Amino acid sequence: MTDRPTTDEGPSPAVPTGEPDLFADMFADDEPPGLNRLFQPLQMLSAGERIADRLVTAIALGGFVPGQRLPSERELSAMLQVSRSSVGEAIQRLSAEGYVTVRRGRTGGVFVTRSWGPGSTEKIRRTLLPTWKAMEQMLECRAFTEEMIAGVAARRRTDDDIAAINGALEDYRAAGDDREASRAADEAFHLAVARATHNVYLVKLSQRLRQAVNLGFRSEPYSPELRRTALRQHASLAEAINDGRAAEAGAVAAEHFTLTTESTLRNLVARIRDDGQHPEGETTPPDHDHA
Repeated sequence: MTDRPTTDEGPSPAVPTGEPDLFADMFADDEPPGLNRLFQPLQMLSAGERIADRLVTAIALGGFVPGQRLPSERELSAMLQVSRSSVGEAIQRLSAEGYVTVRRGRTGGVFVTRSWGPGSTEKIRRTLLPTWKAMEQMLECRAFTEEMIAGVAARRRTDDDIAAINGALEDYRAAGDDREASRAADEAFHLAVARATHNVYLVKLSQRLRQAVNLGFRSEPYSPELRRTALRQHASLAEAINDGRAAEAGAVAAEHFTLTTESTLRNLVARIRDDGQHPEGETTPPDHDHA
């Protein structure tokens, strides 16, 4: 597998193998690059460096948290649509800088060591700032889309849909402090809501937007506080959909995605815009919610 050319916007999310992709060009950018990019330093980053930058940003956002095992090189390669060798280069860089630890053996893998480290600020700047205006529009698009999906789900849900939504909600509640179990249950919950629309393209669109706003990864920002907020909102959303209250379901969904992914991204961007907030060499994260 060879690296595909990438830009600061990141790669397009993958679609299920063998299915025609009607959305292949939906988010293609036909606009010329902004002047801010023309005046950036001409230093060219390797694919491994760009992947490392994106992983550091995802860790700072709480998409991956200390103690958590990262997806395998094969999985990361598929998510980001790059070669495994480039992913391996990124992991080697992050290991050398102390962001991750590589453990061998049957229970081994690549585990996140810390949320913040030397160079975090600059890595995150390179990932987020050049295309922040586009990201803001993507976040807005996601909130509108998920609001619509929740409303449609409330109007079309069947008994089977209600059972799937409630089951995922119980799994999320039971996950407790288990980050990976929470991630899986969260993904299952929103997938069950999207499937309750009985429209395959709304399901695909929801999945694409989820991956796009999370830098190509499947993990939403996480912290104990965010999880508590999400649990309350998941319960309210499930109840509104189960009862067929479309307007209420849409409002809860829009608020949910604004208070989780969007607020976390905005807070991080505000921090890195302050040049003096995180001196080079700082090894502890700033004062925020991430575990």
